[in-house]
Amino acid sequence: MKSAYEIAMERMKAASGPQKKLSDAQKKRVAEIEKKYAAKIAEAKLTLEAKVVGAPHDEREKLQAELVRDVARLEEKLAAEKEAVWNEA
Repeated sequence: MKSAYEIAMERMKAASGPQKKLSDAQKKRVAEIEKKYAAKIAEAKLTLEAKVVGAPHDEREKLQAELVRDVARLEEKLAAEKEAVWNEA
């Protein structure tokens, strides 16, 4: 007799569909993509910090908002590129 946990796990597995596995090459591509976007995000943050140093207070808020938008855009691109690799699997 199966426990409620085992039954729930079977249902979750069935609902999620077949599991995809990445090849070693695909795993390396995902890692490279993550490194690339981590570097771009770090660069955006460093650039902002350099701009903020001499900026007046009201300008700093605008720069912070710009950074948030830039980071969000980069994270969207990161997710899209990783998704493309996953869809190849």
